[in-house]
Amino acid sequence: MRYLTAGESHGPQLTAIIEGLPAGMPLTAEDINIELRRRQKGYGRGRRMQIEKDQVQIKGGVRHGLTLGSPVALVVENKDWKHWTNIMGIEAQEELEETKRNVTRPRPGHADLNGGIKYGHRDMRNVLERSSARETTVRVAAGAVAKKLLKLLGIEMASHVVEIGGVKAKERRYTSIKELQEVTEQSPVRCFDSEAEKEMMNAIDQAKEKGDSIGGIVEVIVEGMPAGVGSYVHYDRKLDAKIAAAIISINAFKGVEFGIGFEAARKYGSEVHDEIIWDEDRGFWRKTNRLGGFEGGMTTGMPIVVRGVMKPIPTLYKPLQSVDIDTKEPFSASIERSDSCAVPAASVVAEAVVAWELAAAIVDQFYSDRMDAFIRNVDEYRKYAKEF
Repeated sequence: MRYLTAGESHGPQLTAIIEGLPAGMPLTAEDINIELRRRQKGYGRGRRMQIEKDQVQIKGGVRHGLTLGSPVALVVENKDWKHWTNIMGIEAQEELEETKRNVTRPRPGHADLNGGIKYGHRDMRNVLERSSARETTVRVAAGAVAKKLLKLLGIEMASHVVEIGGVKAKERRYTSIKELQEVTEQSPVRCFDSEAEKEMMNAIDQAKEKGDSIGGIVEVIVEGMPAGVGSYVHYDRKLDAKIAAAIISINAFKGVEFGIGFEAARKYGSEVHDEIIWDEDRGFWRKTNRLGGFEGGMTTGMPIVVRGVMKPIPTLYKPLQSVDIDTKEPFSASIERSDSCAVPAASVVAEAVVAWELAAAIVDQFYSDRMDAFIRNVDEYRKYAKEF
């Protein structure tokens, strides 16, 4: 299972083409739109979220609410396109005043300068339009499809914010994934801890007043994945490695950890590894889940717990110094419309990319041309693993 995306931040639309979905999987536009709406919420978002009300159009691969087994085409139109047709037009056109204004001033923390050097773009508009986090819109759309597939297999997931700008949520127990979903969905910062929520919002307000931005940490939790998905035999088939790469691929993410993560460096082995037990009802399971649901690149059957670190957004109203690529003169970096904090929205993106990697791995491991046979195969495997 794979997908490609295309489109620019201020282009006419964003597109994703998904290949490898089972035939006969129920799928509607609303399944995807729910996730797109979640991505647009969150305290600290900028004005773009008031302009774009993202909705998907399914353009191929689905008939009468069921996938066909052929590629699925998804399109999300950019409502702001009408204001950018001269600047971002597809066809060749005369040089208007808007198109003459090349972006020659790279912003620190963005892809501008490196992308310009790599592809030879003297106008870095050609870089920043594609490197923008706007592209995560259709990654969330693809992730929504993956989430639907996982749900049909009895696999549930949620994401939440555990830290923003140094404000850490207290570790509070939730009774189920459903409770975590419901509580965090009502939180402006997607935090399960209502006290930390208020402090996080204050931290965002303070950063905005200073013309600055703040980052944070998000956590994705998945329950119901059968044991043994992934592989230990080759480095590129290890499922935790694929998830780690997916998390780091999200714009502005700079770190990833599973379970207790980096805390393992400060503990004895006896305090890190998860002891194995067995009982008739559950089969094999672990007394603890410090390794976050993975051993040897494979799922253990325990909940998957993965966290990602998002740096502060680099587009600031308090510009940093850079150098003009044409004049080589120093300047204060230009300001594009931006968020002061996108961590709550980024947790939804993290959920989407994790969903995709899990769905792709499980599709790869089991017969999956037909959804009905796919479900049966996974159920039979679960029974086998329990009786092993």
